Amino acid sequence: MAMKLAIPAQADFTEEVAEWIEAFDQIVVEEGPEQAAELMEVLRQRAREAGVNTPGEIRTPYLNTIPKHDEVPYPGDRQMERRLESLLRWNAMAMVHGQNKKDAGIGGHISTYSSLATLLEVGFNHFFHASYGDQPGDFIYFQGHASPGVYARAYLEGRLTDDHLKNFRHELRDKPGLSSYPHPWLMPHFWRFPTVSMGIGPLNAIYQARFMRYLENRSLIEKTPRKVWAFVGDGETDEVDTLGAITVASREKLDNLVFVINCNLQRLDGPVRGNKRIIDELEGVFRGAGWNVIKVVWGSDWDALFERDHKGLLLKRMEECVDGEYQAFKAKGGAYLRREFFGKYPELLELVADMTDEQLARLHRGGHDPVKIYNAYKRATEHRGGPTVILAKTVKGYGMGTTEARNAAHQEKKMTDEALTTFVKRFDIPVPEEAAKHGTPYKPADDAPEIQYLHERRKALGGYMPKRETPELKFKAPELDYYSEWTAGSKGRAVSTTMGFVSILRHLLKDPEFGKLVVPIVPDEGRTFGLESAIRQVGIYAAEGQKYKPHDLDMLLYYREEQDGQILEEGITEAGSMASFTAAGTAYSNYRVPAIPFYMYYSMFGFQRIGDMVWAFADSRGKGFLMGGTAGRTTMLGEGLQHQDGHSHVLASTVPTCVSYDPAFVYELAVILQDGIRRMYQENESVFYYITMYNEDYPMPEMSEGVREGILRGIYKFKGAIKGKADAQLFGSGPILNETVRAQQILAEKYGVQTDVWSVTSYNELRREALSIERWNRLHPAEAEKTPYIMQALKGTKGPIIAASDYMKVIADQLSPWLTNRLVTLGTDGFGRSDNREHLRSHFEVNAESIVAATLSKLARDGKFDAKRAQKAFEELALDTEKVDAAKA
Repeated sequence: MAMKLAIPAQADFTEEVAEWIEAFDQIVVEEGPEQAAELMEVLRQRAREAGVNTPGEIRTPYLNTIPKHDEVPYPGDRQMERRLESLLRWNAMAMVHGQNKKDAGIGGHISTYSSLATLLEVGFNHFFHASYGDQPGDFIYFQGHASPGVYARAYLEGRLTDDHLKNFRHELRDKPGLSSYPHPWLMPHFWRFPTVSMGIGPLNAIYQARFMRYLENRSLIEKTPRKVWAFVGDGETDEVDTLGAITVASREKLDNLVFVINCNLQRLDGPVRGNKRIIDELEGVFRGAGWNVIKVVWGSDWDALFERDHKGLLLKRMEECVDGEYQAFKAKGGAYLRREFFGKYPELLELVADMTDEQLARLHRGGHDPVKIYNAYKRATEHRGGPTVILAKTVKGYGMGTTEARNAAHQEKKMTDEALTTFVKRFDIPVPEEAAKHGTPYKPADDAPEIQYLHERRKALGGYMPKRETPELKFKAPELDYYSEWTAGSKGRAVSTTMGFVSILRHLLKDPEFGKLVVPIVPDEGRTFGLESAIRQVGIYAAEGQKYKPHDLDMLLYYREEQDGQILEEGITEAGSMASFTAAGTAYSNYRVPAIPFYMYYSMFGFQRIGDMVWAFADSRGKGFLMGGTAGRTTMLGEGLQHQDGHSHVLASTVPTCVSYDPAFVYELAVILQDGIRRMYQENESVFYYITMYNEDYPMPEMSEGVREGILRGIYKFKGAIKGKADAQLFGSGPILNETVRAQQILAEKYGVQTDVWSVTSYNELRREALSIERWNRLHPAEAEKTPYIMQALKGTKGPIIAASDYMKVIADQLSPWLTNRLVTLGTDGFGRSDNREHLRSHFEVNAESIVAATLSKLARDGKFDAKRAQKAFEELALDTEKVDAAKA
């Protein structure tokens, strides 16, 4: 019979554990939570050293981070602030409701602000500084759908009128209107940041906070306690932009950044995480990324229940529930909450036996409790060494009666008469019943205590917000002779336009007047663009300096990082780089510093990857230069389909304030850069530039007399006919201009056809000007007709126009209305290929031989050249007339 082995008795550590807990509690009480946390970290480290596996804490119990005994008293007048908040809720709702009653379907949103109101009001009354002495104040990235609430506050402050509120989403009427969402382009003295395109607000906020530190470390602005606040929806965190860069904030120790995530548990259609808890998920994500996490889950009226619950059943029940249930608990009222939540355990039912169903329904979530929010904000603003995220649990549609917490809350634009009456009674709004039904805004008299309190609080915090100011820029742009080194040509030396640009950039960086304002931005492609010399010259920005010796320190052009470095080398992130470009490009307004950003990147990875952010940049009235490097479909040899850009100028044309150019030569580039700096920073125009640069080397000619205007307006004659008058006109752009010049030579020598060669620096600008002229002519039929510049430039020329570029045919086709049947377009429609330039240009039919053949074919169709001779030319030029169309290949 086998012996049964004795199982060793488990040691009883109960008393020892109790002693450890008692000792730890004593440290918390006597030394404070920071020291207790430090002790825990030391113990964890010691455990790891001893080989003891201690799982990391990525989430904490479903409770408030700040316990009641650690709270400080609320400093404001709670009753007065509640009164103000109620008025704001009413006016926000009245604005949207009233507008939809008289203009059905005009839109607007009520439920987001209803969940966010207290979170914003605690900030407006106690934390959001409009200024710090003579320095600018905090930045706030508002949840876009909450704009009615922000307008409602400005209305009570007297900054907006009754007419403004009555014309919400009516911007084209005879009275001043209000834009749907935060749009600086539409309201340039009010909004700072466009945020309603989900995800770009949080991303821009992170890089804004970083750029603030950049300016401070480079002594371009004073160091102040200013903060960047980003109000984010919990559903918005599904956007990769929202969470994609949060490690940047912790890595750079951005303790000037506070995220407030409004966890109302709902997306636009339903629960954010119906089967989980979004607060738990976000706590783990942010805690794991190194953020300081503060949870504001339960309101003060839950504190008494927690104190009476000696068995921990209340927390246990909370941990059992998922967000889909929490949504139902609010949507279905107190009786449902009693039955479905408390009813699971008899002890919990007993816990609330003395409370009515109405009292249960009114139990607050933390995001609606000013005391809880105030303590969270205070803790966040006092935190040092890293960013803070506040996860505030709220109710979507809070106070909206039958719509509260329901899936349809986001789509609500107006309420029933009964719901409005209920709302007025709940929040004690002094509006007559009939006025309530019509959604009439209400504002107390200027000397009313509530209004006086509102003004006093904003005065104490430095002024009103939001507010956008544009100080007068005392900036003098250098004249064109400042760039004489680059307008003089390369004296036969083969260089690329990229090399020319980097040389100009280095010159700008050295300028004693404004060199410090230049902000070079690059997403981990500095060496591709030849920036090694600039890295050595001004250094790469690193918040903590260079804490290592670079391996190439013994070389002249070593990798140099400095705390006051000037280059923003962003790593492999076009979105992050664009966010830095946005921060720098709006610094003239936000920081009163006319920063001049140059963002260099692979042109293929620009507009198509971060087009939404470019659009928001334009909305922000941003300035600066987007430099699309390694541009064109055929100049980026070898890389293939995913890298070869033939459409960025098409995308650039869609942005109203984007001025785009495709220069062939360095002197053209110098003229464009000089005029761009003048327009944006001297003349204060709200435009920005997209300029393509190439990696193809060829000799750069000297700038001829009288071509400056044509370069800037979009076209000028680069080379006249070799002999006599031209029978056709050849348009070229970028490096394809060289193919056009070669085609001119072949046509003259082999076929006796004379042509003029034109450099088209911007089809987009030519079209915009022509459209503007066309509109003027249409609206002024009794006045002398004006002539677009493209027609002025071509006046007196003869024959067809063959336009070739490294971009899609639609780029040149834009000019068809003004060039009628003269225009024949050659371009690079289709996917890219891996090969050299010779084969790529032959494939896309933009090489010299294809330009020659297109010219002869068009002349033959026009009866100006023998058709059979034209057909034979295809064979002589080794062109396959039956090959597959590149656009379909």
